[in-house]
Amino acid sequence: INPLIVSNYQPEECSNTRDGCDWTALGIGASNSAGDVRWCCKEDAMALDLCTSNQYGKLIIDQSIYTGSYLSVHVPKAGVGNVGVNGLMKTEDSGNHILVIANCGFGEDVLVSGTSIWESDHGYLPGDLWGEFEFFILLTCLYFALLGWYGWKMHVMSDFTIPIQKWILVTLLMGFIEVFFKVGDYWIWNEDGVRHFLAMYVGIIAGVMKRAVSRALILMVSLGWGVVRDTLGGKLRRIIVFCILYAVSSGARDIFTTLAITDPDLNTQEEKEVVDVIAICTFTTAALDVTVYLWILDSINATIEHLENMSQYQKLKIMLRLRLILILSILFAVVWSIFGIVNVYMDKRMLSLEQEWAVKGAWELNYLLVLFGVSMLWRPNERAKEFAFAMELPATGDLNEVEFDTNAGLQQDDDDDGWGGNGHDFSNEFSLDDDADGFAMGEYGNGLRVEDGEHA
Repeated sequence: INPLIVSNYQPEECSNTRDGCDWTALGIGASNSAGDVRWCCKEDAMALDLCTSNQYGKLIIDQSIYTGSYLSVHVPKAGVGNVGVNGLMKTEDSGNHILVIANCGFGEDVLVSGTSIWESDHGYLPGDLWGEFEFFILLTCLYFALLGWYGWKMHVMSDFTIPIQKWILVTLLMGFIEVFFKVGDYWIWNEDGVRHFLAMYVGIIAGVMKRAVSRALILMVSLGWGVVRDTLGGKLRRIIVFCILYAVSSGARDIFTTLAITDPDLNTQEEKEVVDVIAICTFTTAALDVTVYLWILDSINATIEHLENMSQYQKLKIMLRLRLILILSILFAVVWSIFGIVNVYMDKRMLSLEQEWAVKGAWELNYLLVLFGVSMLWRPNERAKEFAFAMELPATGDLNEVEFDTNAGLQQDDDDDGWGGNGHDFSNEFSLDDDADGFAMGEYGNGLRVEDGEHA
């Protein structure tokens, strides 16, 4: 018995199509004008003039057009045949390759086991992941720079740090850990030919935590924490519960998906059970996503409406910028989703196999840009602690136009004592003549000068 092992190069002009490449046009197998196709040279193939007698019992290969590599492997009638170093095949063509094992014997079964190893010029990392590897290196540098800058600003302004900034710092840290360990996982894979499971699963868990905390962060800033609120009261507990639920659901989905791909010991029944768990977790995660997106949109619109009613234009500017960032992010997500669907279902894909990583990479970049925008809007400064308490004055100077109640128009929690949850009435905690706390109530354009705390 002499099975044939074939390394078949797939040209880009056909490998990117939905129908794939016609192997007979690449020199593997043969067909005639009547549409008859044969892969092995046997009596019926010879009767159709698709092969000659010297090819009998072998895979049909047209040497005049086939450009790949192939070799025969002898399998003894008793015992085990080992390919070993004799199975080494080289190619000069860079692109998509398919490994084919053909048994053109006379009905004998051949059990194939062992390990097949692919190595590119750059190493063992699959060629379609090399671009993603370089992209994650870039993301690691960007996260490191943003995390370092934000952490340094918080250290310098440590006396003026507010809780929302700590959440931003944690989110940046989770993002950095995720991409750092993904780079480590891919680097080890490229050098050794096997994946490092610790690096792989740490990256997965950090990514899950990043997605959970980031959704909570966007919800917190949409509620106006640090702008119109100095505390979220009972809402914070509900947000933390959401974080835990999302992390459990999303984490289970990602871990079981990775397990299904990387564990070769799963049998058919176990694979089916894993797929069922993934489907349930995917549905649960999607439901939580829809819930938090609606919560965010409702919260930011309520906060903006409150600021407009209170004529707090400096604070309103921050919330409007946040809403613009979210709208642009949602618009990009919709457009990119349409692009991804079109790319999959077109007869010829717009992205090659080596470029497929860009679909996932664009989502990571969109996320980073939103996080960068939030970090800039809530960056550490010397007025951060006082900003939520500051009340702008009307440009006319008529104090009768001002309602000194920062609670007006904001939804109250049933478990909160007043707006801050501590029995405070913020309207009584400052006056126009009291500048001991270091923030100004003067006029600047339409109201408050926040940057330096000076009176106009």
